[in-house]
Amino acid sequence: MRVGLLGLGRIGAFHAATLAGHPWVDELVVTDADGARAAEVAARLGATVGDAFDVDAVVIATPTATHADLLMRACAQGVPVFCEKPAAPSVEDTVRVLKAAKQSGTVVHIGFQRRFDAGYIHARNALRNGELGTLHRVHMITADPRPPAPGYIPMSGGIYRDCHIHDFDILRWVTGREADTVYATGSNRGEAFFAEAGDVDNSAALLTLDDGTLVTLQGSRYNGAGYDVRMELAGTLRTQAVGLDPRTPLTSAEGLQPTGEPWPDFVTRFEAAYVAELGAFLGAARGEIDSPCTVEDALAALYLAEAAELSRREGRPVRVSEVVR
Repeated sequence: MRVGLLGLGRIGAFHAATLAGHPWVDELVVTDADGARAAEVAARLGATVGDAFDVDAVVIATPTATHADLLMRACAQGVPVFCEKPAAPSVEDTVRVLKAAKQSGTVVHIGFQRRFDAGYIHARNALRNGELGTLHRVHMITADPRPPAPGYIPMSGGIYRDCHIHDFDILRWVTGREADTVYATGSNRGEAFFAEAGDVDNSAALLTLDDGTLVTLQGSRYNGAGYDVRMELAGTLRTQAVGLDPRTPLTSAEGLQPTGEPWPDFVTRFEAAYVAELGAFLGAARGEIDSPCTVEDALAALYLAEAAELSRREGRPVRVSEVVR
């Protein structure tokens, strides 16, 4: 396969190395707004710099604001496309991408790497196989060890769209349920640039699923102990945790301590999942499997993020149906 890659920032450079080493990729074509960076990555990986759409499949790892137009271009050209989340920064643009994807019939995979993490896969299977009994409660945490650069926050869409959209996607994927209501809040305990952008640096939400299951969610941009992402599923037979391992940045008052270095960031924590995800996309581009995470999935997760942000701003429970277009 000849595969194109647009965007060579942190995650884009990681994807470039993965694609360059994949046995199905005969040629990797890269491009970036920073020409020098593109040339350096290409030289290091044996790739070429050129038109990343003149290929058999394309991977988009550019800034969020560019996603919709690039996805539309891929659909128009009939090129199978992988795009890091979100498909677009707004519901309206995501719906526009969804219509283009349906009309073209092009393979479109939106990047939600937790679906390819071994722990989340095991939890999903355990729940579906009845090992946990009837699910009653879910708890999720996504906490970064340090905040992003100040300039990123005004463009991020806020913590619920930027960060917790991963929680919303994996909640749907693991449980197989949809949320009816969201009640979200947040606070600012750190740098002023969060509040100046209308955002928060600590978050909490309560979701009620369509079968009555209660879901609690917490997040932070200031988890100094390390990168912490967990999910707990409490059923009538068992409670199972995802993300509780020797590198989880969590200590116990009773003396249980992690034995490894804390996870420093999301790329390190989900390295294997990112590799598996790109492999799945290439399989879909080859026609061997269906897209494992569609634009419909991305839109459903975005609806939950939109409901959470509306709830936080207005201080009330929000029915997800209020934000559906």
